Amino acid sequence: MTFDQLNLSQDVLRGVQASGYTTPTPIQQAAIPVILAGDDLIGCAQTGTGKTAAFVLPILDRLLAGPRPQGPRRVRVLVVTPTRELALQVDEAVRTYGKFTPFRSLPIYGGVGMQPQFMGLRKGADIVVATPGRLLDHLERGSISLAHVEALILDEADRMLDMGFINDVRKIVAATPKKRQTLLFSATMHGPVRQLADSILNKPQFIEIGQRRNPADTVEQAASLIDEASKIDLLFHVLETDNVNNVIVFTRTKHRADRITRRLNIEGYSAVAIHSNRSQAQRQKALEGFKKSRYRVLVATDIAARGIDVDGISHVINYDTPNLPESYIHRIGRTGRAEATGRAITFVTRDELDYLRQIESYTGHKIERVAYAPFADRHFEEPRRSEHSHAPERGARNHQKPSGNRRRPEARGQRR
Repeated sequence: MTFDQLNLSQDVLRGVQASGYTTPTPIQQAAIPVILAGDDLIGCAQTGTGKTAAFVLPILDRLLAGPRPQGPRRVRVLVVTPTRELALQVDEAVRTYGKFTPFRSLPIYGGVGMQPQFMGLRKGADIVVATPGRLLDHLERGSISLAHVEALILDEADRMLDMGFINDVRKIVAATPKKRQTLLFSATMHGPVRQLADSILNKPQFIEIGQRRNPADTVEQAASLIDEASKIDLLFHVLETDNVNNVIVFTRTKHRADRITRRLNIEGYSAVAIHSNRSQAQRQKALEGFKKSRYRVLVATDIAARGIDVDGISHVINYDTPNLPESYIHRIGRTGRAEATGRAITFVTRDELDYLRQIESYTGHKIERVAYAPFADRHFEEPRRSEHSHAPERGARNHQKPSGNRRRPEARGQRR
């Protein structure tokens, strides 16, 4: 199938063609006709499968087909996302695909001053892409009205609920007209997401692409059982020997992300960190630098597990094993996108073994254990389950400090 066969208007098709795309992904093939028909929709698909275009394209088409309101621009489409990075990504998609349409898009998110957003709202916007907290700030100040919203899209709904935005989302939904089209997209469909969908959607169509909970088939997964003190050396070794292109290294804390970034740069790697302590300008500069390959390594906390849409990420390295299976899925979904292949390697200490087993139980997939020759004496054998009876609490952190004397692998190769 091609985009020409999806009954999109010529102005929207021109935007798609200018972007270089000709073939819709499975979620786009399934969702676009439903949205064009005006039905509510629940779309469940892996990260990296093209969910953003699956709702942006038909929503632009419906705006073109509908009557043009007279007077100042009103917010006719509202997209709610969990993070500012994802808000900017969706806004960029609207501008790209809507290049040949008359509609104005405006991103609204925290971490930056309110004044530019006040000015943007006064000028008017047809489409607003917002994070929940900042959108509520504008609602409370009266600087935005959602009374004319025709379509409400909740993007990455599971992540929004995981981040504690459920009450904010319900307040936002209550501020929109009851007569509207509502779309909910999510990588997973656990209980709270289903309950939210049941309460705000009207006889929705349900589309699920791929097996729920299973990471993309295009991601090769591996786990290396290693002591805590050797993780940094193993990271260097993987960067030099595993045919790594652009790579995201995920850590559990922002302080560790900063420490690893400093070590990488000292050792000659081009690395940058992104986490909640960085300003919005710093985060955008880091992402742009990573996209343009000025940085080879992006070190991130889970705040970046959604909203990074960068081509050519060859590896995701979980420096710390995530303590929630959902976080694992979202992390490794940054590679192997758009049917490209990728590799995800998870460093696992003895204290993190239970997290690894929770991930395997959740996904129904046994992750291959790999050992690296230079670290033969620092890998450990996996005990039987009965021998490993103490499970760390969900959210617990490993506070073991690395030893001062490390044996390093062979001399490092050329870096950039």
